[in-house]
Amino acid sequence: MKKNYLVILKESVMHLSFWMLVWFFFKTFFSVGSSNQQFIFWFSVLLSIIAIVASYIFIYNLLPNYLLQKKYKEFALYTAYSAVFITCGVFMTMAFGFVFYFNLEFQKMPALTKSSSVILVCVLLIVVLTSVVKILSHNYKSLEKNKTLENKILQAQLQLKEQELRFLKMQIHPHFLFNSLNTIYGFALKKKDEAPEMILKLSNLLDYILYQVNKPTVNLQDEVNHLEDYISLEEMRFNDTLKVSFVKNNIDESLQVAPMLLIPFVENSFKHGKIIDGTMQVTIHLTMKGEKLHFLIKNTSDISDGEKQGIGLENIKKRLEMLYPNAYTLVIDDEKDTFIVDLQIHTNELKKEKNV
Repeated sequence: MKKNYLVILKESVMHLSFWMLVWFFFKTFFSVGSSNQQFIFWFSVLLSIIAIVASYIFIYNLLPNYLLQKKYKEFALYTAYSAVFITCGVFMTMAFGFVFYFNLEFQKMPALTKSSSVILVCVLLIVVLTSVVKILSHNYKSLEKNKTLENKILQAQLQLKEQELRFLKMQIHPHFLFNSLNTIYGFALKKKDEAPEMILKLSNLLDYILYQVNKPTVNLQDEVNHLEDYISLEEMRFNDTLKVSFVKNNIDESLQVAPMLLIPFVENSFKHGKIIDGTMQVTIHLTMKGEKLHFLIKNTSDISDGEKQGIGLENIKKRLEMLYPNAYTLVIDDEKDTFIVDLQIHTNELKKEKNV
């Protein structure tokens, strides 16, 4: 409430100061050629009252309720009424001086005070000036309001994207852990010596998930190490039925990528790949080609069984769109006996990322 009082007081002082300047302008302008200061004083007061009434009618009624609402016919009609009011006021002010100060002797009146056209122009000038200020103020406030609303919308969209990204990551984590635990469970049942090593590998993977995945970006080399640990687990699980080729060329370790960006593709190739002629083959290439990071993965498959790709690929498509809009290309090709994923990301976009 105190703040409202201060605002009202500030506006009142500004209005009063403005109208004092208007009165002073009238007094100075119409005093030219006249020594009757008392007449000029009251003449300026009456003109100021006419200007005040007409200005407030425009800025608080006609402009906001008709012109800015695009009710042009009503605005024109009420403007005409206002013009009649101003004209009558001007003539009554002239008559006031003519009757009370100059005893009906028109020739004794100062030249400027007996020119109705000059007086009308002066009053209308003040009305137009206040109306222009009102319109400019309205446009400025509208721009500020729109800017504030736009910022709120952008903030809401950003929050939604962050929530969606967190949700997508939550989907990836259980999916990945489920497959890894299944692998270890199988080895434990068979009491194989590789089980401890697999637990160590899984421990590394869990460490990556718990402490790295919540970061916006990680070093590309950390992501590669994560892939290699996962591949080692799968090689232990499949034994001789799995052949994996992981080729890395010209890897820039300074590049930053979103954590667990590549693992869904690798995970998908193992989960939905098919053993053909006793072997499931997975080929992975991670290379730098010019200004692009190129990730290519192929695995044997059998499209006749109608299996779906799973939630991993759908999630990663959404993540790519949110993280690298217009900065990547993703091609997925399901051929007769080979499933291919070809991802390319512009390195300029990756270099913008900073580890947190």
